[in-house]
Amino acid sequence: MMRPLLLALATLLCASGFAAPAPGDCQPGGPCSTPLEVRAVVVTLFEIGEDEGDRPGEFQLWKTRGNFTVSLPFPQGHHELVYDPERKVLAMVTGIGTMKSTANIMALGLDARFDLTRAYWLVAGIAGIDPADASLGSAVWSTYVVDGDLGHEIDAREMPEDWAYPYFPRRASTPYATPRPPSEGEIFVLNDGLRNWAYEQTKGLTLPDLPGMAEARAAYAEPAAKRPPFVLKGAHLAAMTFWHGALMNDWANHWVAYWSEGQGNFVTSAMEDSGTAQALTYLDRLGKADYDRLMVLRAASNYTTPPPGVTPAHNLLSERSSGYSGLLGAVESLYLVGNTVLEALLADWPKHAVAPPSAD
Repeated sequence: MMRPLLLALATLLCASGFAAPAPGDCQPGGPCSTPLEVRAVVVTLFEIGEDEGDRPGEFQLWKTRGNFTVSLPFPQGHHELVYDPERKVLAMVTGIGTMKSTANIMALGLDARFDLTRAYWLVAGIAGIDPADASLGSAVWSTYVVDGDLGHEIDAREMPEDWAYPYFPRRASTPYATPRPPSEGEIFVLNDGLRNWAYEQTKGLTLPDLPGMAEARAAYAEPAAKRPPFVLKGAHLAAMTFWHGALMNDWANHWVAYWSEGQGNFVTSAMEDSGTAQALTYLDRLGKADYDRLMVLRAASNYTTPPPGVTPAHNLLSERSSGYSGLLGAVESLYLVGNTVLEALLADWPKHAVAPPSAD
């Protein structure tokens, strides 16, 4: 007798026109004669509590609002997978941090149960946002992913007097040395055409402006920080340390500009995306995934600097203890903006299965 999961898979595959797997086939870590077709992977990074029915993190709205009727064990990863058999969309939770995102994306990409060769990868996660560029709840399509961990660092109290920051690139002897060293994971360039297409699909959306967000925005002096949430494009800094404050924000702007050679403007800060991009780069080499189908969407749950008159330490701890002033608006924006793009991709799948769309 088939195990319940295998029975569910057999039913699903038969309905999709595939032959049912034999008992013992298509189990985690083993071979699979009838892999599931995956047209898109929604990559979320964390959930707060339960997957349904409580305060939502990044995963919950996708789980409850989609048709993710099939749950699949994922013992080699952080959280079980869910699958929408009608749209052929898979959703996952990687866990927080670059280490977990890298491991989980690699584990999924090498899982024989799934055909990911034509899948689009949509990272949908919250972020800190530079108040010079946008406001709480705003959704940002990433132009570049810059790693904020690879480098050398000395204590700022001991750095040379002519250095602006104590952090400097590997294979360099000073901050912002020129010529810039070649990237070995410090920067990932995303598919411009696909990102611009996604932006065009969503730039006119009215994003949720939930209670309390306007009050939080009003405390800031920057005009962009005061705006109701909106969709934009910008560069993303991925670093394992949750940093905060005007001095760190200044460093982030310089670090992103340096590695993007002046082409990228720092807008959002989170942790995982350099790991996701690196894993997909390796999987692309194997023909298991297509790096050019990666989209990174980040929505602002908090600002990267405090408002005037508030210290960085007080603001960071206050935001953390309250659950972040823009969290609920951010996860709503992620679902609205991200799902709009998924629907557009899937609506013309015969075309988009062959090649990514482009606005260029």
